[in-house]
Amino acid sequence: MMFGVCVCVSTDEAATENILKAELCVASLCGRLGLVTPRDAFITAICKASLPPHYALTILSSNTTNLANKVYSIQGQSVQMVSPSSESHQQVVAVGQPLTAQPQGTVVLTAKNIQCMRTLLNLAHCHGVYLGTSWQLVLATLQHLVWILGLKPAVGGVLKPGRAVEGPSTVLTTAVMTDLPVISNILSRLFESSQYLDDVSLHHLINALCSLSMEAMEMAYGNNKEPSLFAVAKLLETGLVNMDRIEILWRPLTAHLLEVCQHPNTRMREWGAEAITSLIKAGLSYKHEPPLSQNQRLQLLLLNPLKELSNVLHADIRQKQLECVLQILQNQGDSLGPGWPLVLGVIGAIRNDQGESLIRTAFQCLQLVVTDFLPTMPCMCLQIVVDVAGSFGLQNQELNISLTSIGLLWNISDYFFQRGEAITEELEKEEAVLLKQAQDKGEPLNRPFHPAPPFDCLWLCLYAKLGELCVDPRPAVRKSAGQTMFSTIAAHGTLLQPPTWNIVVWKVLFHLLNCVRKSSTTADKEKIESGGGNILIHHSRDTAEKQWAETWVLTLAGVARIFNTRRYLLQQLGDFFKAWEVLLDHIQSAALSKNNEVSLAALKSFQEILQLVTPIKDTDKPDALAAMDVPSVLMESLQGSGPGRPLIRSDSLAERLAQRYGVQPSLPPPGEEIDDSALWWSAWNTWYRVGTECTRPPSGGPDKLVFVPSQPFLTALIQIFPALYQHIAGGFSMEDLKKLGVILYGAVSVPISSDSSPFILPSYTEAVLTSLQEAVLTALDVLQKAICVGSENLQVMYPAIFEQLLLFVEFSCKPPQYGKMETKHVANAKYNQIQLFAPAEWVALNYVPFAERSLEVLVDLYHKTACHKAVITEKVLQNIIKTVRIPLGLKYACPAESTWKLAVSSLLKVLSIGLPVARQQASSGKFDTMWPELANAFEDFLFTKSTPPDNLSIQEFQRNEAVDVEVVQLISTEILPFANFIPKEFVGRIMSMLNRGSIHSQSSSFTEAEMDIRMREEFSKVCFETLLQFSFSNKVSTPQEGYISRMALSVLLQRAQDVLRRFVEDERLSGRCPLPRQQVTEIIFVLKAISTLMDSLKKTQPENVDGNVWAQVIALYPTLVECITCSSPEVSSALRDALGPFKDFMQPPVSKVQNGES
Repeated sequence: MMFGVCVCVSTDEAATENILKAELCVASLCGRLGLVTPRDAFITAICKASLPPHYALTILSSNTTNLANKVYSIQGQSVQMVSPSSESHQQVVAVGQPLTAQPQGTVVLTAKNIQCMRTLLNLAHCHGVYLGTSWQLVLATLQHLVWILGLKPAVGGVLKPGRAVEGPSTVLTTAVMTDLPVISNILSRLFESSQYLDDVSLHHLINALCSLSMEAMEMAYGNNKEPSLFAVAKLLETGLVNMDRIEILWRPLTAHLLEVCQHPNTRMREWGAEAITSLIKAGLSYKHEPPLSQNQRLQLLLLNPLKELSNVLHADIRQKQLECVLQILQNQGDSLGPGWPLVLGVIGAIRNDQGESLIRTAFQCLQLVVTDFLPTMPCMCLQIVVDVAGSFGLQNQELNISLTSIGLLWNISDYFFQRGEAITEELEKEEAVLLKQAQDKGEPLNRPFHPAPPFDCLWLCLYAKLGELCVDPRPAVRKSAGQTMFSTIAAHGTLLQPPTWNIVVWKVLFHLLNCVRKSSTTADKEKIESGGGNILIHHSRDTAEKQWAETWVLTLAGVARIFNTRRYLLQQLGDFFKAWEVLLDHIQSAALSKNNEVSLAALKSFQEILQLVTPIKDTDKPDALAAMDVPSVLMESLQGSGPGRPLIRSDSLAERLAQRYGVQPSLPPPGEEIDDSALWWSAWNTWYRVGTECTRPPSGGPDKLVFVPSQPFLTALIQIFPALYQHIAGGFSMEDLKKLGVILYGAVSVPISSDSSPFILPSYTEAVLTSLQEAVLTALDVLQKAICVGSENLQVMYPAIFEQLLLFVEFSCKPPQYGKMETKHVANAKYNQIQLFAPAEWVALNYVPFAERSLEVLVDLYHKTACHKAVITEKVLQNIIKTVRIPLGLKYACPAESTWKLAVSSLLKVLSIGLPVARQQASSGKFDTMWPELANAFEDFLFTKSTPPDNLSIQEFQRNEAVDVEVVQLISTEILPFANFIPKEFVGRIMSMLNRGSIHSQSSSFTEAEMDIRMREEFSKVCFETLLQFSFSNKVSTPQEGYISRMALSVLLQRAQDVLRRFVEDERLSGRCPLPRQQVTEIIFVLKAISTLMDSLKKTQPENVDGNVWAQVIALYPTLVECITCSSPEVSSALRDALGPFKDFMQPPVSKVQNGES
């Protein structure tokens, strides 16, 4: 204590210097002799003298005997305000703030304090090895002095003059200003000299610094005051100069700095991060012996604190950490070696709550890794790179980073392909080592996707990560990931060994389909107003459901394409049929989705997997991508991705890998196809289920909201059938045909929304069929052609085809009803005639052209198959007549005029083919029921109950009459000449029809000017001539038939006689008044009929005319003569024509010769 008093009272600088030297020598001696208490007492005296007057520290005022066990504190106690004038005998060189928890004014430093401080620095510098636990005293004092002088840490931990952040500024005299750089330099040299300390002394120094730092941290809690960074700065400085033996101090040093990094005071933790990152960078760049590349343990030791920083939640610390990683990559990236997993772990330790800037910095590191360092890192780290890239895709802070990370995954896959063999070799070596270690421990090898080959596992990890991204909540990420995944599988899938494909199918593709289907079916239907910022969303993507629909479409199409292009490879797997069934189940789910985009895309995928042919080896394909039928979008991404070079085909590498694993895919023998009938029948069942479900009419009432499938969807569904039929034609049964018929009928029965009807038809001016109707007829055409060239077993299906076509023909007059929905029927719409109806309306569109085309197809088919046994047995002709009878009976009442005209011409064609067959089969009785149906059809058409429209022109009427005449001519040429082969009831009905037609009839709506033309005179004449021709025919085979003919003629003549007599009487009674127009018309018709009869009699052989007929004809003559008094010029003209022919029958009577006498 005497030395302390001497220093205190000394006023002479030289004397003070001598006293201090003595103290230093004694303290050093005590240290050398291990006298701890005296050593600490002398050091305490120097420390007290270094600090301002009355600046009492707890550590310095305590009993020196307890120093060794003291819990040190650096907080100032009993600080007294001292003005410079009160210590006038001392020279004041600096005024500053005390280092206390609370601001307590200022303190002064005198020249003696600075002199003592130099002695203290000299002691620590020269005799630090003997200080031991006294380092705490020395460093605590130095920390206070540094704080009062306002020295602040700079790069590398060096202390330099700076300004206090808060409180009054430090006031320094010119004298001390010149000393500060020297003091700073001595301080630095003090800690630089720590490299000469032994290990124990170094630990004492580190422990003392850590203890000071802990107290500084405690002081800095709960306030934003500038903390004391002396300890942290000097820990950094000490670490930097002891790199050659960094191992012995690394753990305590970094453990404390990691604590500092978690401090709530920004400045404190900022310097903690600065210290730890500077130490890590210095440690990695230091030339250790042996080098880090040969000392894996030391490298991991140095990098471990970097990894520990990932647990710190403060963003500024993470930012420092990532900047450090970026610098390490730029400077030591090529030599990281075994440290890569740790570095990649730091890059990948991102969280969504960290903000964009952190994620952006981390991503810069990843981009640098992928572009520059993939070849230099151990191959075992490639899987970690994939996982890290995937985690950046999944983060939701920055969309562009997510999308770019998917591009990085494509680049990584490209790298896998380019260095496939080298990666495979290295991975197998590592696998062997790991396997041996696992066996030694008696544990199974813990590796993802084991036991697939290691290189395949790498690919599987890549596909699985892309699969995760395919179900990301953001649509853009899902789309990009989906395209990349399917492009990658398409481009590099051949590198996988066949057994690995099993995992790809079940664990990657089907797992993805399940997730997408689940998300799509549960997605929100609420409208999304905008896509963030000012981005507007298109109406086709304005709900989560619609956005997921796009993902479903992309995923299903991608999986279907893989099944198409890799079918032969997949078929080598044992459970291919099961996988096929699962794929079909997904197609069915999507096809029955209420989203039109999804359902239509599902059918396109269905079409794709049906276009499979016998596979050929990949190397034989002229263009791998073209054979895959990659869509244009994916084709662009394939060629655009990667470092700007065309895609290299991977077949040769695939072959070498296959040889490595002893897998040689065997192709089927030439000319032999794989037996896959079960696949196609499974596909047929799926098609049938989809078709049945989507064409089933709604069961609810008209007010119930129902889902109506779109026309493009139904068209695509029906268009699948021809491709599918090629594969199942051999086993296609009548039952299957009936199933098909139900679906075809249901499909064409579905109405069209009035909003979309203008877009269903092409822009032609003529009415055309819709695409769906074309597809339905095409499907039937494929069937009939297959039946035509098929076996006898197939040909029994002809009647079912006819039945289907006849159902469609009926649409011309009775459009189909879709459940109880109210539909507006547009019989024969043309594109430029369509009008938009009320938005809620549904339109049954263009059934007339469809029915008419069906009728044409039917006639053509009957022409080919009329003589076929099944067609005869199943009474096809009768069914045709029965169906055609509907439009024939309606005639002018048909929705379209063309219908009845086509119906009658079709009937004539069918009869010209079918009647000879019916006559040949007369004895079999198979056509017995056809004849009454035919008679009904003739009667309904020739004597229709519908009236012609008022606006029908004369020329049109004449053309229509010509059609009626054509029918009678068919009766005349194809039926009556063969009366002996035809049932007599039918002949009788035909005769009665001819009789009825031979009596002129007219419509009451005709004007007098049109009378002569509109009375179907030509038709009546042909009927009459036909009637007479067969009435006088000598070919009548039975008395019954002759009786029918004679009776018909007799009735006709008797009716004529009655009309004439009534006319004569009415004419006589009417006097000068003209008779009603209707009666005049009737008499004119009768007179014309008589003239026709006379013409026919002239043409007939006399022996063919019955005597009674002659008697009745001659009996007409007197009545005709009585009519000559009529006053009507029209009647007179007709009477003249009727009387004229009688001259041919007026001749002298032939003399009768009996027994040679006249």
